[in-house]
Amino acid sequence: MSLLAPLLEAFFTERLIGQRRASPHTIASYRDTFSLLLAFTQQQTGRPPSRLKLEDLDAPLIGAFLDHLERERGNSVRTRNARLAAVHSLFRFAALRHPEHAGRIARVLAIPPKRADKPLVTFLSDLEVDALLAAPDRSLWIGRRDHALVVLAIQTGLRVSELIGLRCQDVSLERGAHLRCEGKGRKERVTPLTSQTVAVLRAWLAERRGEPADPLFPASHHAGPLSRDAVERLLTKYVRSAQRDCPSLKSKHLSPHTLRHTSAMRLLHAGVDRTVIALWLGHETTRTTDMYLHADLALKEQALARTTPPNTRAGRYRAPDSLLAFLASL
Repeated sequence: MSLLAPLLEAFFTERLIGQRRASPHTIASYRDTFSLLLAFTQQQTGRPPSRLKLEDLDAPLIGAFLDHLERERGNSVRTRNARLAAVHSLFRFAALRHPEHAGRIARVLAIPPKRADKPLVTFLSDLEVDALLAAPDRSLWIGRRDHALVVLAIQTGLRVSELIGLRCQDVSLERGAHLRCEGKGRKERVTPLTSQTVAVLRAWLAERRGEPADPLFPASHHAGPLSRDAVERLLTKYVRSAQRDCPSLKSKHLSPHTLRHTSAMRLLHAGVDRTVIALWLGHETTRTTDMYLHADLALKEQALARTTPPNTRAGRYRAPDSLLAFLASL
């Protein structure tokens, strides 16, 4: 009988932190996954998490947990799959520590991820960008901070985690203005800044008066960096305000990632090559960047304009047989 607690502690300290040197975001995601799983397992078994055994986490229970995430917690398929990936990672580690449970572990590892819908990405038009940038009240300190943050997000396409992780020393406004950030997979990248963004950041840094290691966008005058939730809330507030002058925003569900998509689409419309956009956004491959081609109706219309329509005439298909007609109606 193998207690789960020592295995889970070793998984975090030895595998994630010691061997893989996982990022804080990955550790936090895995932590949340197993907190939810342990709470669910306690409800099912009546035993506290510290007394649970590896045997308690069998394939039926993991399957029930995944259903619980979708049906009762309202999680998306992508979130469900992310939780399953964390569970799979733990059980691959368990296979090395507890080969006596190989059969049980193999059944959990055999649980497949669920196929997710792939909707078109949401991005903002130029008019919508202007309305959003005009929403913060720049007579207030918070409004000037938020305006600078949104300007930087739209121009650079940084992820929200990269934005809130920026320090004052990461921004260089001299000749060849740019910023440095550490992105997904611990990849450091450099992003150039436009003259308009430089002007906004220069004014903000002069007012910010922070030390080099201080967060570029603090939660208050003398506080730490903004949280992800704080960025979500401020964006929601400004979108509601911008809707009065730009009604088209009412039909769009906006998140901080929408600003990243907007940056990518602006680059694409400017004729920038996909490989450069992938480097700009910190994508692992250009395949990730392909989603912007799918979302861009203007590019598809340009492609259509270059083609010659086939010489065809209107008509309606008529099945030559009653059985074929039945099959065609299904």
